[in-house]
Amino acid sequence: MIVGLIYIAIFVLAFMAYGFWVRSREAAHDFTSLKTVTFGDESAVSANRFASLVSIVALFALWGAFTGSKITPLHMPGPFMGDTGFTYTATNAAGQTDDARVNIRVHKLGEAVDDPPADSQDGFAKDDAVKIAAWRSALVKPQDNDAGGGGEGYRITAIDGQPIEPGKTVRFANGEITMTGRGSLSVKPDTGWQMEPIWLPAPEAVVSRVVEIARDGYKNYTLWEHLGSSLARVIAGFVIGSIIGIPLGYAMGLSGWFRGWFDPIVEFMRPVPPLALIPLVIIWFGIGEEGKVILLFLAALWIMTIAARAGVSGVSISKVHAAYSLGASKWQILRHVIVPNSLPEIFTGARVAMGVCWGTVVAAELVAADKGAGMMIVNASKFQLTDIVIMGIILIGIIGYGIDILMRMAEKWLVPWKGRG
Repeated sequence: MIVGLIYIAIFVLAFMAYGFWVRSREAAHDFTSLKTVTFGDESAVSANRFASLVSIVALFALWGAFTGSKITPLHMPGPFMGDTGFTYTATNAAGQTDDARVNIRVHKLGEAVDDPPADSQDGFAKDDAVKIAAWRSALVKPQDNDAGGGGEGYRITAIDGQPIEPGKTVRFANGEITMTGRGSLSVKPDTGWQMEPIWLPAPEAVVSRVVEIARDGYKNYTLWEHLGSSLARVIAGFVIGSIIGIPLGYAMGLSGWFRGWFDPIVEFMRPVPPLALIPLVIIWFGIGEEGKVILLFLAALWIMTIAARAGVSGVSISKVHAAYSLGASKWQILRHVIVPNSLPEIFTGARVAMGVCWGTVVAAELVAADKGAGMMIVNASKFQLTDIVIMGIILIGIIGYGIDILMRMAEKWLVPWKGRG
């Protein structure tokens, strides 16, 4: 919630600052600035590179700020670490009261530290000492340490002068204490706003893991073999899906019989997520490489079919009539009118299908894969190696984004008429 509000604030401030900077410059009077048509005209709106840069920097800055990263100057409050403690008031079976102190040493997880000092007491309540790792809690049992603590009437009545009873939570100097139903004290030092590394490691930890795996590999394969294996599966599934899906979409767009025959199948399978097909794919095709490619093929097939069908259906009928009036045959209309005008929709569908395939590759590699980016992510998650999980996600995103950029470039080169009517 806090991260979202901060991100929205950064967006608003950046937008206002950029607008002020633009207004401060002399207004341009070229063709682009005088355009009034934006809807349906792709050439009228392009991505603001400044906004893209600020967006990326803001995400990394927030990531670093909430993980205590060394590469960001601003940090959110982290967990308390150091020495602290509290005083408790105990009442024994005879109705006598006495105070004792629990000294607490909060340390980094996995760090070896000495116990904090605990002074001896003359009364029945005895000082105690406990070590707690940051972001963790510990159970303190004064009844095991105090003289007569096992008696029937023994109980803790106050923490630092604050009344306490089973189920109640009170604060001490650097955290909270909750009394359990058995009278023990659950001590939780303040965690701050930073994320624990097991949930979200700092950016430099992820970069370090990338360097390590690129150098030493992971599970007997290099990083490039893992990524290459996933990329090969995605491309194979996407290509097969396109080879079958595009002609099928053309047939459905041009023939009422084909559309009536295949439309129930396509519309039935379109909303079914590829993950739901994994058990069936295993039963039919086994757990080998074939099953993974088939799953990715099914992820791409229906998207490419619908994209091709929409592309054909969206061709202006006036263009078809114009071609007929010039004496064009059906084959010439298909080649020179239908295909060129449907390519923009097909390229859009291809970009969507590739994204879905990348999203499905992790699930595909759940099926007994010995290498692949998805295999790395799934295997690392079993051992709570969050840095490897995030590394795999980032690399999949970068490769997917790179493929999308290449497809945009190919679309611009092959379909230069897109958005121009």
